[in-house]
Amino acid sequence: MTITVYGIKTCDTCRKARRLLEEQGIAYRYHDLREDGLDPRQLDAFLSLADWKTLLNTRSTTWRQLDASDKQPLDAERARELMLANPTLIKRPVLQRTNSENDDTLIVGFDPARYAALAS
Repeated sequence: MTITVYGIKTCDTCRKARRLLEEQGIAYRYHDLREDGLDPRQLDAFLSLADWKTLLNTRSTTWRQLDASDKQPLDAERARELMLANPTLIKRPVLQRTNSENDDTLIVGFDPARYAALAS
């Protein structure tokens, strides 16, 4: 089983998520969306496991800074384009658990109960 946490180092919620995983003794790899970017295949993997409306953070500073014309019309394809161009538009943290059977789990946002369940 491999766990990857996608986030931003300066995000308080990402820090909480990482701290909880460490306290639970859960090994993970950290991927900084701002520094490491986002591969289109990775975003497509996210979108196969979660709805674009769940992934797109319309309350973020990045969203508010976009021109109104960039936000419309907003559909799945436009949301994908925006998230690829601006990875900080993705709601954070995103935790992806992959096991050998290609049975991926994606947790969007910080959910302490679901994170703690990974330890069992």
